[in-house]
Amino acid sequence: MLALARNAVILSFEGPDPYSMVGGLGTRVTEMSAALAGIGIATTVIFVGDPALPPFEKPRENLELRRWCQWISAYHPANVYDGEHDKVADYTASVPSFVAETIVTQAAMNRERVLVIAEDWQTAPALIALDALLRGSDLRERAILTWNANNTYGFETIDWRALEKAAQITTVSRYMKFELAARGVESLVMPNGIPERLLEGANKKLVRAALKKFVNRRPLFVKVARFEPDKRWMQAIDALADLVKIYPEATLVMRGGREEYGDAVLQRAAERELYVENLTVASHDPEVVLDAIASAPGSIVNVRSFVPEEALHVLYHVAEAALANSGREPFGLVGLEVMAVGGVAVTGSTGEDYTEPYTNAIVCDTANPRELAANLELLIKDHDLALAIAAAGETTAKRYVWSHVLQILEHKLESVLPADDRTASSRAEPAERANLRLVR
Repeated sequence: MLALARNAVILSFEGPDPYSMVGGLGTRVTEMSAALAGIGIATTVIFVGDPALPPFEKPRENLELRRWCQWISAYHPANVYDGEHDKVADYTASVPSFVAETIVTQAAMNRERVLVIAEDWQTAPALIALDALLRGSDLRERAILTWNANNTYGFETIDWRALEKAAQITTVSRYMKFELAARGVESLVMPNGIPERLLEGANKKLVRAALKKFVNRRPLFVKVARFEPDKRWMQAIDALADLVKIYPEATLVMRGGREEYGDAVLQRAAERELYVENLTVASHDPEVVLDAIASAPGSIVNVRSFVPEEALHVLYHVAEAALANSGREPFGLVGLEVMAVGGVAVTGSTGEDYTEPYTNAIVCDTANPRELAANLELLIKDHDLALAIAAAGETTAKRYVWSHVLQILEHKLESVLPADDRTASSRAEPAERANLRLVR
């Protein structure tokens, strides 16, 4: 990245372990770190990992995983956010010295720099402490510190003035940029990315089989999200109930979380006289999972077990639409994933900067079930429009692969670097500059 960095450190609570992968942040960290490592950047991810796994792991060249707070996680086995405040305190107390003494000091000895990307509120105190530590050690010029906002969770805990002084603040969408601006904080927008492997599409053999299996379950819809009001589950349930009156075989395959709000969602389905089949599949084999879903009765198949990525992508592809109709969405990674595998995404209209209504996605502006039902009926009736939206969505997804997103990050950080840093970069020999660039 210019003379930006040959080394990168990602500070995050979520990460690649199932224990640590609660939402989209875990996916973001996992895929971004892999992309950085893939272009030759020595990348270290410091995250709150599974307490039963090794504290250090090197899963591939240029990528190190450092599992933090494991001694606390052993007492809090539910997930990364179990015992969250104790973990924040431990992370803040121990991560800055590790990064400064182990990573930045070594980079300085090699006349290199380190790009630090910290994610969400839990890492903000650690980043502020790291800035102070590096300044005290006369190493601050060897690190580029950034802090990224994926959501507004925990904003009330952050010392914004201290964070602005310590790091360049980024965020994932224009919606989130305005959320920060409301708190008097300026930020650079750096979108989320998807791995290039998604552009290969859903497994063709499984798609062909699924089209036959679901032939009598049409129209077919899929919704995968945590059970939270912001995800507009009630809109989806009510819209399905309206469609079932016209299309009796209409089916919603849904996968929620363990949140209590799920009970309210199922209660609404009962009130709307929709039969729900609760499905648990012991196998992780995509074909077995898809067979079980297709064979399950009911207008709603509520999958309560793990759905492998390969099976999920097939569902996205063969369904009339995947419902990512959130009322408040900082970015909307699911919608982009649906586009990448050739499905039709139905999104909300907050942080989904990549959507164009009726061109590459269906966009719901309100929580009105009628709006969603009418748009879904449009897709059912106008097959050509549905195909055109899916094709345009695939084209859009290509612009959001991580290699391109990292180029965006590179250019945006270059634009705000201090003048001395830009001048130093321009004086480097052309071959040296080529070797130093983050994306090549």
